[in-house]
Amino acid sequence: MRYLPLADQDRSEMFQAVGAASIEDLFTDVPEGARLTGKIQGLPDHATELQVERRLSAMARRNMVAGEVPFFLGCGAYRHHIPSSVDHLIQRGEFLTSYTPYQPEIAQGTLQVLFEFQTQVARLFGCDVANASMYDGSTACWEAIGMARRITRRGKAILSSGLHPHYVSVARTMARFTGDEIDVELPKLQGETDIADLLDRIDGETSCVVFQYPDILGRCADMSELAARAHEKGALLIAVVTEPVAMGLLRSPGEMGADIVVGEGQSLGVGLNFGGPYVGLFACAETHVRQMPGRLVGMTRDAEGSRGFVLTLSTREQHIRREKATSNICTSSVLCALAFSMHLTLLGENGLRKLAEVNFDRALYAAERFSSHYRLRLVNKTFFNEFTLSLNLREARPVVRELAERGILGGVSLGRLYPGEQSLERGMVVAFTETATKADIDLLVDTLREMLDD
Repeated sequence: MRYLPLADQDRSEMFQAVGAASIEDLFTDVPEGARLTGKIQGLPDHATELQVERRLSAMARRNMVAGEVPFFLGCGAYRHHIPSSVDHLIQRGEFLTSYTPYQPEIAQGTLQVLFEFQTQVARLFGCDVANASMYDGSTACWEAIGMARRITRRGKAILSSGLHPHYVSVARTMARFTGDEIDVELPKLQGETDIADLLDRIDGETSCVVFQYPDILGRCADMSELAARAHEKGALLIAVVTEPVAMGLLRSPGEMGADIVVGEGQSLGVGLNFGGPYVGLFACAETHVRQMPGRLVGMTRDAEGSRGFVLTLSTREQHIRREKATSNICTSSVLCALAFSMHLTLLGENGLRKLAEVNFDRALYAAERFSSHYRLRLVNKTFFNEFTLSLNLREARPVVRELAERGILGGVSLGRLYPGEQSLERGMVVAFTETATKADIDLLVDTLREMLDD
């Protein structure tokens, strides 16, 4: 914005108060390569509104639209069919304007939907209680690590190598301010998860073990032994679910002993949206509810006996006792949470199970077709709707780019997620939801075979 309602003297006083010499000093934590030093390329200095609209529309058309081509991207963000009624309902005035109700008891409709959202998340994850949503899955993961530190009074978090690297990055960033030790290794292109290694690494200093389910390579594993070992050492088990549709078929983390379950809710009701906004899911055992971040909506009765919904727990730092806040999460992704709840409500329990079965069926069909090619190796022994291929003679990144040039969004290269790691550069993660038809899968398999045979 060009308009700044501050005089030079005002700015000087503000810089002096915070100990900065210039505005650039406020961005020292941002790498120089990520800073904008000149003008934005492709945009004129001066143009009419009509010219700007045309220029931006032309730039937008350079994107490959997910719904117009065979789509097999996953790794934490998935394309599912969202019923049109979800978009219609969340655009109603009483929902579209919802941020976080500062006079919550007035917003009974919003609070009721959030109460139902919490119930759905708790049942989905097999936990006692869930909050009214977080920003996204990665920040929910960090909040769980912080919660484990408060409960155990320890500062060492052991992260599975199968945890999404973006989640690991967020944890490392936040740990710089809390002093937590983040213990994590790189994944290996093998069928087994790293549970055996994690069992050996848990010690008396461990606050929590963080395990993704299914993991970044799409592998699924029973966490029961991991939970038992963590509890034996006085630590907590945190499960991370980036694909909630998987809970329609897989055993829930809570059933396997997870103390805290977090995840990304984008799969249900929320589109890909070029990376956001998304919605974080957070659930835990009732014994730990006082340490849970965010907000909790409860149901009660008024003086006349009528049912009502209220904010039962609110741990945000803006409230009066801010020194006792368990989190600096100031709001929640309410609109995205409502979309999640609406989509899940429309599916129902049986519908979610059937949707999960379709997803698994598509992945199974693809795995059978891929397995017959001599230059491909299916890494996974277990999977839900996503698995990893190892390209025996090729790096995956250029293969993914060539597939895109041929009109197929064919997967996510591990070289992109783990740049510079040669042991992973041949790995490619491919996801198969109900939006990928068998004709789409055949096209992907045949095109990839042709490319690898050249």
